[in-house]
Amino acid sequence: MQLKQQRDKLKQYRKRITLNLERERDVARQLLRDGKKEKAKSLLKKKRYQEQLLDKTENQISNLERMVQDIEFTQIEMKVIEGLKIGNECLNKMHEVMSVEEVERIIDETQDAVEYQRQIDEMLAGSFTEEDEDAILEELNAITQEQLELPEVPTEPLPEKIPEASPVKIRAKPELVAAS
Repeated sequence: MQLKQQRDKLKQYRKRITLNLERERDVARQLLRDGKKEKAKSLLKKKRYQEQLLDKTENQISNLERMVQDIEFTQIEMKVIEGLKIGNECLNKMHEVMSVEEVERIIDETQDAVEYQRQIDEMLAGSFTEEDEDAILEELNAITQEQLELPEVPTEPLPEKIPEASPVKIRAKPELVAAS
């Protein structure tokens, strides 16, 4: 924070020197017009010295900005390292709770349970006789037919010629008049 304040102060100083340089250049021109060459030369020497100060100030500002960036980056790195440290501690605690042997035991138990269930499924699937299978299929077909209840197809032959429809007369509707 102090570095940023110092940087801002240097920027203000730079602005002040820049304004002084412009003012002194104008004064030197005026002195030359008035015929005061020695005073103008002295003023230009002072201006040159201030320009050198301005260059030094620019370098200091650059150095401060680089330092600020380095510090900010280091702070980010520290946060990343802290995050990695916490993550590592978490993983170590998880490893303490679950060992490789325990994971292998759980996988074995799961495989045993799956195998047991498969055996039960095979026993149930294989216990139906052919009559049971036929009854199941008949019931399935009956349910399917119930869901598909389609209308019956007429057995009478269709007429060959469609009788023409008689024209419908349209009556005019009486107008309703509002009572006054």
